[in-house]
Amino acid sequence: MSPLEPGLYIVATPIGNLGDLSPRAADILSRADVIAVEDSRVTAGLLRHIGAKRPMVPYHDHNAEGVRPGLIARMATEAVALVSDAGTPLISDPGYKLVRDARAAGHAVVTIPGPCAAVAALTLAGLPTDRFLFLGFLPPKEKARGDAIAEVAAVRATLVLYESGPRLGACLATLAAVLGDREAAVTREISKRFEEAVTGTLATLADRYADAPPRGEIVIVVAPPGEAPPASAEEGDTALAEALTRLPAAKAAGEVAKRLGLDRKALYARALAMKAEG
Repeated sequence: MSPLEPGLYIVATPIGNLGDLSPRAADILSRADVIAVEDSRVTAGLLRHIGAKRPMVPYHDHNAEGVRPGLIARMATEAVALVSDAGTPLISDPGYKLVRDARAAGHAVVTIPGPCAAVAALTLAGLPTDRFLFLGFLPPKEKARGDAIAEVAAVRATLVLYESGPRLGACLATLAAVLGDREAAVTREISKRFEEAVTGTLATLADRYADAPPRGEIVIVVAPPGEAPPASAEEGDTALAEALTRLPAAKAAGEVAKRLGLDRKALYARALAMKAEG
């Protein structure tokens, strides 16, 4: 078995079914000089599945600052693989700092793509996927959680976030309170035997899980906000009057039309009338 070139290899691992490990990922893990892992017990099970045994170094939130310099030094002459317990490294874990420092040191960085719970949940939810925002885990305390949701309430994108079973009901209730009764999906145990995607409004999902916290890894997917109602004629006049203090009629009409979604020709005619009225 030929050795790998020195550097950092970011390896996505299964989020459930071990059969989802790609042949390339298995090859990299079998040949790496060392594997940086969240939990050596989890990765040892994966290595047994592919019939490999490689040295492992714990690398997680609690020890990353101390371990990272040693891993960076090893990349000069060794192939260092980075894995998380499940899914794609760097998604809700500290791996990006290892990538940043590896690049700063001039080492090669290679990604071996594969499973990601956030993306897999999007494919199951039946909600718009052309634009989405990943929020990771929200704060556990209610006020901080509500503030975090309010920051993205107006974003015209599907929201994707992770949550634990015991906090799911409370999180859904806060989402419903801040965002309104949007369509949503709760997905869990993706690619495992009891894979589930439950859809409904945020309010109905909050009721469902209020006193019945589910087990397993959970992803919440929330639909984007609905289309804003068209601006009224009064709102158009107010915006146009302000714009006319700065711009000629044509440009004022164009600015207001773009901002409020109103007809430009009608706004231009109204701007001329407003100027004539003095």
